[in-house]
Amino acid sequence: MSKKNSVLITGVAGFVGFSLAIKLLKNRINVIGIDSINNYYDINLKKKRLKKLKKFNNFYFLRDNLQNKKKILSSLRKFNIKKIFHVAAQAGVRHSITNPEDYVKNNLIAFFNILEVSKEIKIKHLIFCSTSGVYGCAKKKKLSENLSISKPIQFYAATKSSNEIMAYSYSNLFKLPISIARLFTVYGPWGRPDMALYIFTKNILSNKKIELFNYGNHNRSFTYIDDVVRGLDMISRKIPKSKIPYETFNLSSGQNIKLTKMIEILEKVLNKKAKIKFKNLQVGDIKNSIANISKLKKIHKFKPQVTFEEGIKNFVRWYKRFYKIN
Repeated sequence: MSKKNSVLITGVAGFVGFSLAIKLLKNRINVIGIDSINNYYDINLKKKRLKKLKKFNNFYFLRDNLQNKKKILSSLRKFNIKKIFHVAAQAGVRHSITNPEDYVKNNLIAFFNILEVSKEIKIKHLIFCSTSGVYGCAKKKKLSENLSISKPIQFYAATKSSNEIMAYSYSNLFKLPISIARLFTVYGPWGRPDMALYIFTKNILSNKKIELFNYGNHNRSFTYIDDVVRGLDMISRKIPKSKIPYETFNLSSGQNIKLTKMIEILEKVLNKKAKIKFKNLQVGDIKNSIANISKLKKIHKFKPQVTFEEGIKNFVRWYKRFYKIN
């Protein structure tokens, strides 16, 4: 592959990394992808995503984790990388309670290495995927970028909050242009099997009960994957130019959707009633996570294009095709 217009996507076999890579590859941008293909969830799903990516002749894959800075730096020096999308992370709220070491290695050490690599190879723009979880239990109805991120209630979110602070320091010290995208409950085709929509769809079709924590009273800004990918692409095209070249954006639909509403739509699309087991709020769960996206709209003219019902229909269509369900 030629070295012109190369971008690096970490976590390229993951849900967001894969979806972003597909868009860039179709736009004839050379993509170097890194992924460790860990077994946090079904490896076969990750391999099938990779199989689609490898059909593009402008894609180059490195199977590796990001914990060995020297090795990663050596591998990436071979390419003319000008932009990095750091999407790789150990995800999952529950997993972070039982396996916190995974988050230290994959979120803290790995991100430090990405910052060092970005500095060493002099990239023009680092785009980092953070999470709405950094806001913790902020009492504001809508979450804005200027709110404190110093009180996350999950260790997963704590590592992401730490990443943002680390990024700010590197941006200040080395004038490294960095944009942070705080993602809000991403869903859609090729999604993660540990996410609510995936689990609910699977259980409803299998006539199994779904567990509805907090009695379904969670509120979320569910954000369709295509809107997330468009938003990341928009953010990447405008390099921060201020004295400290650092910007933070909420990337979301901006909608307020109750979990029970999601189940209603899912039942309608599947033409099947859910068997529900209502449960109390889980440790680490945030009740309300609604994004204020006025900053993204103002600076990047971002406007979500996929309605929630349309997004669920697209996901169900993909799920049935992927698992060969009539």
